[in-house]
Amino acid sequence: MAGRSLGTVTLLVAEYDEALAWFTGRLGFSLVSDKDMGAGKRRITITAGDGTRLLLARADGEVQQSAIGRQTGDRVGFFLETDDFARDHAAMLAKGVAFKEAPRHEVYGSVAVFADLYGNLWDLIQPKD
Repeated sequence: MAGRSLGTVTLLVAEYDEALAWFTGRLGFSLVSDKDMGAGKRRITITAGDGTRLLLARADGEVQQSAIGRQTGDRVGFFLETDDFARDHAAMLAKGVAFKEAPRHEVYGSVAVFADLYGNLWDLIQPKD
């Protein structure tokens, strides 16, 4: 359907500032907004540059806290696409990003799984044209 897109996805985090620093410092994401919502809550959105946003939501309560780092049941749940896999893989390694495997070249592109600061699994992927 034309005119629709997935705009924002929520990621549960333990602390706002540590998550913001990790995603901007290690992955090069940009801050879109950081709004004080009162009562210690903030609405922080970041982007990798394509328009899709990631909402960093501090976990509230036991159920949400238990999901930090396991939001997708230990499956890869996030896909960071790149137009230069080698460049971004090297830059991420240099910034201390923990890759779970060596790069692979699959029929769909070059890929390697990495973990964010909480253990959520991501693919760094350069899709084939």
